[in-house]
Amino acid sequence: MTDAELSTGELELEDRASLRRVAGLSTELQDITEVEYRQLRLERVVLVGVWTEGSAAQSEASLAELARLAETAGSEVLEGVVQRRIKPDPATYIGSGKVRELRDVVIATGADTVVADGELSPGQLRQLEEKLKVKVIDRTALILDIFAQHARSKEGKAQVELAQLQYLIPRLRGWGESLSRQAGGRAGGANGGVGLRGPGETKLETDRRRINKRVSKLRREIAAMDTIRETKRGRRVANEVPSAAIVGYTNAGKSSLLNAITGAGVLVEDALFATLDPTTRRAETPDGRTYTLTDTVGFVRHLPHQLVDAFRSTLEEAADADLLVHVVDGSDPAPEEQVNAVREVLGEITQRRSEPLPPELIVINKADAADELSLARLRHVLPGAVVVSARTEEGIGELVDIIAERLPRPEVVVDALVPYARGELVARVHADGEVLTEEHLEEGTHLKARVRPDLAAALETYLANGSLTR
Repeated sequence: MTDAELSTGELELEDRASLRRVAGLSTELQDITEVEYRQLRLERVVLVGVWTEGSAAQSEASLAELARLAETAGSEVLEGVVQRRIKPDPATYIGSGKVRELRDVVIATGADTVVADGELSPGQLRQLEEKLKVKVIDRTALILDIFAQHARSKEGKAQVELAQLQYLIPRLRGWGESLSRQAGGRAGGANGGVGLRGPGETKLETDRRRINKRVSKLRREIAAMDTIRETKRGRRVANEVPSAAIVGYTNAGKSSLLNAITGAGVLVEDALFATLDPTTRRAETPDGRTYTLTDTVGFVRHLPHQLVDAFRSTLEEAADADLLVHVVDGSDPAPEEQVNAVREVLGEITQRRSEPLPPELIVINKADAADELSLARLRHVLPGAVVVSARTEEGIGELVDIIAERLPRPEVVVDALVPYARGELVARVHADGEVLTEEHLEEGTHLKARVRPDLAAALETYLANGSLTR
């Protein structure tokens, strides 16, 4: 049995006793002056992970993803280490002995920050910082920082700030009695006077009160923005415009796919979480039906639950669609894990809504960058998937046809003779319905078409047979 195949139930003594270096994460340091360092606010980081389940390859892939997250946040990754444990140490995440080894790594590399591949408890965070003597953050804080950097709209900024504050509240720390707002009892001295005696309010309590007040304000603001979003969504539902939502792992190529299908011109970057604000564009099926296509925020393994809460309204844009276009990066080493991570987050949303998810269409993107063997395996693992390349537009035509087939069709069949004076009704049938036959007669335009109920009602006066068919 190879080392990669060993599970946590088969931990070897020598593995438990050592930190495992992950190759390929170090980047070269450039000589810069102290002034430049402070101005650019670069962070030189060491990554640390605890391997509790799965194979060594999966553990290293998780740390490699953490390295990409750190680089996206503007940090420079110097080293990555993994320790095998049955579960993280409750006090220091990796155990006190390994903390000393990690301190040696920090000193040797000149790192100023340690990033843990997991969510640290407030106690673990405090203990690690005291022992390592450098700043320590966890995966959750890192993802929140990336979201904060990429948020552009008012709604996006409010959602990210809310998530950051919810993360911060249990991690606030008191820094001693010297920061108390009021001196208690005799400590206040003879000039303390009435109102200044008693335990007083500490800086910690003040911070917590201010943060809770800010959280309440943000919740109200986001609720108001939700109302606007619901109004827009309600208008589309009232008009019965079919909708598809693009979901998928971060950097899977969702925005590129939206551009390839609609020519939307949405920003495309080879970076994690380049898209935070949902973009909705109008598109047309080959047979002339109009529908909307929405690009949503990308997902990632262990997406912080604070973000899922804060971005609930954005994510529900996907859950309310008629079709989920689930984009998978075909060139990724472990695409199945990406699929599972996306479905896990979508599952959280549906649990709260108590409604089933829309039908799912798997799209394997980046076919131009993936090898044929990987694509063949993915076709087997994900039956019914469509293989495309948003960059070269390979397979986009087939994808558009399949989306058109999967979207709900107008349900009322009409046979109408519309006078030429009511040409706007014919235009509406072409724009919002599905024309089956069309003939121009002396009296007007003879149409057989599938239309929505509201349009069928508008055509009722001109029905050739006096009845509607469903």
